Parts: sequence; structure tokens; C-alpha cells
Amino acid sequence: MSKLRLTFGCWNYDRTRALMDGSVQPDGIDLNYLNMPVEETFFRMLRHHEFDASEMSLSSYTMSCFREPRPFIAIPVFPSRFFRHSCIYVNADSGIEKPQDLIGKRIGNPEYQMTAPVWIRGILSDHYGVPVDSVTYYTGGEEEPNRPEKLKLDLPSNIRVEQIGPDKTLSQMLLDGEIDALYTARMPSSFVNGQRRVKRLFENYIDVERQYFRDTKMFPIMHTVVLRREVYEANRWAAQSLYKALIESQRRTYADLNETAALKSMLPWLNAHVEETRKEMGDDFWPYGLDKNRENLRTFLRYSYEQGLSKRLLEPAEIFAPETFESFKI
Repeated sequence: MSKLRLTFGCWNYDRTRALMDGSVQPDGIDLNYLNMPVEETFFRMLRHHEFDASEMSLSSYTMSCFREPRPFIAIPVFPSRFFRHSCIYVNADSGIEKPQDLIGKRIGNPEYQMTAPVWIRGILSDHYGVPVDSVTYYTGGEEEPNRPEKLKLDLPSNIRVEQIGPDKTLSQMLLDGEIDALYTARMPSSFVNGQRRVKRLFENYIDVERQYFRDTKMFPIMHTVVLRREVYEANRWAAQSLYKALIESQRRTYADLNETAALKSMLPWLNAHVEETRKEMGDDFWPYGLDKNRENLRTFLRYSYEQGLSKRLLEPAEIFAPETFESFKI
């Protein structure tokens, strides 16, 4: 019996590398792993549905759930997670010293619907008293001009979003003081090269993010994995098969991180970092599956709704293939 041939767009992560190099094969699937940076993967999948399966922005996927027909179905695997307190950059002359100083300011976001800013806005609202509608957002390219929103926005009137000029970039605008702060996923060049004219809001972000985890038990989810709806409907078993393979690939990465005979990654104190992380976050510090991530997902879905991106409040179980809900032992 011939295998189902699927293309899979995903970046080169340690936790997915076994699928990329072929050492892990999903049952019944001949997988063609296409290694691409996330921006390219998301754009091509959202605009043109080019791949059978792909890594996907959690925010973009959530918004896609309100299209009819729904173009994708997700499986509860999360290739990217990130504490985002470190990703709030401010102009040093803006007068922003603490989170509440952001109120009334001009805030850059590469895209309003981008997952990282959704988490940042939600955390600032929940934990620091900065309402989502208390600032004006400016969207566009961070380093290159003319970046559009990948999905059309239909926001409530109390949320103000403006597109920057066609020759402008958010990184330079932050440096020049044309915006006061930037919520983003990638470190802006003006932070690296700006001679301290751009700084982080939370300069002690490791301590802040560690405390956030202690308070909430959440390691924020950035990306999930989706299948095109028509591929899933024709081969519903494939969701479970791909899910199992991604779990096995991650299991091998956990094993590599625990190796002490030789370092598998070029970090001199990797073992100490792993031990510290396990002590703080547990052995399964990057959990997959619905059950272990319900509160994390419920929080994000609430943020999406509160920020005008979701038309109603979704529940986590609504957005994943039900074939992936049951746990099993191999």
C-alpha cells in the first residue's frame, strides 16, 4: 500500500529535526519537510495554502477559524514558545521607565495580529494595568518597508491601528522617536546598533519572565502545526500520525539535552541550564498535547477575543483535531 505524500513547511528546530533528516517517519506518510523561516511559511500557507501541513502562527490560525469554510485544522504541537517580556523595546527618550508609562504612547507592531504582540498586549493588560485600547498601534515592516497584515483586520472602534508610511520601518522610527515603543518577535537592529537610544522595557527580563512562569505556570505558545482542511478530511488518521511523529522527534531532543558525555549544542553550560530549567519548569518543560496546555491556550484565546481578533471566545478543544486528544502508550 502506497504512503500518503505530504509536504510540511517548518523551520529547522531541534525538536522537529528528526522529521527533517528522516530519522523519524510518520506512520503511513511520505513526508517532504520544507525548511523555511517562519515568515515565508506563514505567508505562503495563509495566502495560497501551498503546503499540506505547516508550522503556523497561533494568532493567524485562530483568526482563520472564523473563515468559512475553515481552511485548516491544528494538532496540539507547539514548535515555538517564547517568554515575550524581553521583546518590548522603548526609545530611551520616550519617558517610558515602567509598563504603565506605555499608556497613551505610540506603539509599533509589525502586524497587529502577530502572535508575539498579542501575548505582550495581553500580559501588559493582565499583569501591569495597561489596557489594550490605551495606546495607538503602528504597523508595518520592522527592517524592510511595506509589510502588510497577512490577514485582513476587522477591529472594534476603540482599538486604533495605523499603517506606517511606505518608506518607513519600525526599527528606524523607534530609533528616531517617531514611535515610543515596539512589541515584536525579532530584535530590532536599532536596539543592536542604536548606541543605547533603544532599550528593553524590562532590562532584567530573565528575572521578570521567571517570576511570570512562577505566577502563571505558562510558557507562552507562539506557533502550532496545521493541516489543510481538505487533506485532513480525506485522511483523518494523518493528524494522529503526524502528531505521534512530532512527539517522538521532540522526545529525542529531550534526550540530547540530557546527554553529558558530549555537548550536542554549542552552549558551554548547557547541562547546567537544562538542570535549572527542569528544576524550575519540570521535566516536560515544552509540553505538547491539549491537556497540558489548556490554560495556556485558554489565556491566548481570551487575548485574541479581547483584542478584537476573534469574533467570539473560542475554547481550546474547538481548534484541534479530536483524533489527537487521547493519550496512549507505545
